[in-house]
Amino acid sequence: MTTRNVLIVLFEGVQSLDVTGPLEVFAGAGTAAGRAGGYRVRTAGPAGRTVRTSSGLRLLPDLDLDRDPGPDERPHTLLVPGGEGTADPGPALVRRIAALAAGAERVVSVCTGAFLLAEAGLLAGRRATTHWAYCDVLARRYPDTEVDPEPIYVRDGPVASSAGVTAGIDLALALVEEDHGRDVALLVARHLVMFLRRPGGQAQFSVQLAAQVAQRSPLREVQRWIAEHPGGDLSVDALAARAALSPRQFARVFKAEVGVSPGRYVDGVRLEAARRRLEDSANGIEEIARACGYGTAEGMRRAFVRTLAVPPVEYRRRFRPA
Repeated sequence: MTTRNVLIVLFEGVQSLDVTGPLEVFAGAGTAAGRAGGYRVRTAGPAGRTVRTSSGLRLLPDLDLDRDPGPDERPHTLLVPGGEGTADPGPALVRRIAALAAGAERVVSVCTGAFLLAEAGLLAGRRATTHWAYCDVLARRYPDTEVDPEPIYVRDGPVASSAGVTAGIDLALALVEEDHGRDVALLVARHLVMFLRRPGGQAQFSVQLAAQVAQRSPLREVQRWIAEHPGGDLSVDALAARAALSPRQFARVFKAEVGVSPGRYVDGVRLEAARRRLEDSANGIEEIARACGYGTAEGMRRAFVRTLAVPPVEYRRRFRPA
């Protein structure tokens, strides 16, 4: 029976949910895995002292972060959470993360914990992500890291990084599935009342949140129409007629105010509508494809593979337990 050590780094200003979310996943998986082996989850903070989280919650570490782990304590998975404390980390914290990562089989960051991994040199030459609001900063500060702002988590060899806060739970579930299989991961997800276990290619936020809201009322009405009628005629000509603009003028002002072209916006809305139907309904793939404007199941399959790297059937399987 193999027990994997999971060590979660604590520091002043850590985000509490970045810590407790993955911790609950690994702890629950240890129970669910039973004789197949589980996890020994512990936290470590500077000098072993209580740390204050960004919300004011106080956490008492299990271990002194400054002490080298013994042979039986070496972390299999080192998890580095985010929080306000990542904005200006002390060199001692960065050095300890680098040292612990050198002996770990997997290194994981949640949210802005990616900044600590990058500062420790662990993201150099790797693909990574973080909370969408900080992706540009991460890319500018560490140009040797390929920052992808879209997915909720990214795996690049032994290093994994996740987007904001709750995405750390999705990444932890993916690691549990890797270690113990899908049944154990789904059991933990059900226990946590996580009906949806999102694949890594899932976008960090919805199309409506990602895009800007148009300033002009006719364009806002067009955005609303698109969201409510994904299976309708959403060509530039049809949408321009709704906004009482010429197609050329509509395409220009839509991109200027919304931030993306009408075609790209429609593609995103249709993909999101199809995802929701796959997650929440038992309707067939062909029916969902027609309702969301793809016309055929093959058209929807190509869109899913291109954007999420999984076909609709596999996407539904990951979201809905058998």
